[in-house]
Amino acid sequence: MNVTVANPAAVNMRHYTSTAAFLLMAIALVVPSGYSLGAVMLLLGSTALLFLPKGPALERRDWWIVAVLVAIAVVWIAEAWWDGQGTRGMDKPIRFLLAVPVLMLVLAYPPRASALWAGLAVGGILTGGWSIWQKMALDVDRATGYTYVIQYGNISMLTGILCLAGMGWAFRQPHRGRWLLLLTFGCVGGVLGSLLSGTRGGWVGLPVVFWVLYKGYGEVLSTKWKGLALLAVFVLGSLAYAIPQTGVQYRVERAVLDVTSYAAQAGQTTSIGARFEMWKGAVHMFLERPLQGWGHNGYIARQDELVEEGLVHPHVSNFGHAHNEFLDAAAKRGIIGLLAVLALYLVPMRLFARQLKAPDLELRSFAVAGVLLPVAYFDFGLSQVFLAHNSGVMVYAFLLPVIWALFRHAEQKQANIGV
Repeated sequence: MNVTVANPAAVNMRHYTSTAAFLLMAIALVVPSGYSLGAVMLLLGSTALLFLPKGPALERRDWWIVAVLVAIAVVWIAEAWWDGQGTRGMDKPIRFLLAVPVLMLVLAYPPRASALWAGLAVGGILTGGWSIWQKMALDVDRATGYTYVIQYGNISMLTGILCLAGMGWAFRQPHRGRWLLLLTFGCVGGVLGSLLSGTRGGWVGLPVVFWVLYKGYGEVLSTKWKGLALLAVFVLGSLAYAIPQTGVQYRVERAVLDVTSYAAQAGQTTSIGARFEMWKGAVHMFLERPLQGWGHNGYIARQDELVEEGLVHPHVSNFGHAHNEFLDAAAKRGIIGLLAVLALYLVPMRLFARQLKAPDLELRSFAVAGVLLPVAYFDFGLSQVFLAHNSGVMVYAFLLPVIWALFRHAEQKQANIGV
């Protein structure tokens, strides 16, 4: 999958894919449909494979990535067809199919690693700055960008934690101090954007995120640095909770109140209480049709019937999905739909995890990033159908091929050094 740098066409293509990889996350949340620009550039660039060398044949691992992208698309398209959704239901699954030629492009002409990490850092800084401006200057209740507030907060959190994944790569660079500082600012900005958005779903999975980071980098950090990292997390978390203007304290207390109200059978219309009702309805529907599912239109109709039967609160009729990626997939597409979503996350996670202990820190950084991407999405999916939104689909479908290509490229470099 290496490109010959002496080939002018190859050099130009790497410049092109590097620019697209940078834009993929740099402007994802701060301009309208910003998460689409880099993806569209990569898709258009993939047409060059009709005229340029396509690179070596794909390995078995590459085909596994292709398989999960195709599988989720095929299952969704099948649901849209039999459920009578028309072309409207084809929109999001087709994006997963379009990510396949992008994967071929970046495997043949991988972007420079610096483009991805710089894009993440700039994206985190811009998002954090935008969130502060909204909260302090515009006095908004919850910071948001040009996408739904939950999507905004979670993608912002993803940007921040992926900046931490890049620390291993930064440590290997000639100007490592500058890169480490840039990624630190990106991390702080991304996490701050999530906190100021009040999106609690992204906070729940932080212990698992820290565990992945520890698995990847724990052994290379001294006890002193591990202690400082824990102290920094504790101090920043305490400050975020203690400062009323962040809204974190209110959102946490609201969550506790929602749960206690629901337990007392008096809070079915609160944010969390409504989710519990939707989850109950989705489980009921899955048990009724475990193989085929109900489809999106069937889900809406059956949900209304469950309301009439008194099995779920009438408030759930305001929502078209279960606010849980996995229960929603099971209710609408049956067991096959659930397995497709799980494979989309678990297969790449497994492939990347094999190099979490790689001796080379550059390779390890892409392994950590590759594990964190599906881990974060798995977390987001517990309280939101993240893939029901364009931003959720575009970020995962196109960021995964880029990280995978850089991961494979770093492996190839290490193999060449070994030779």
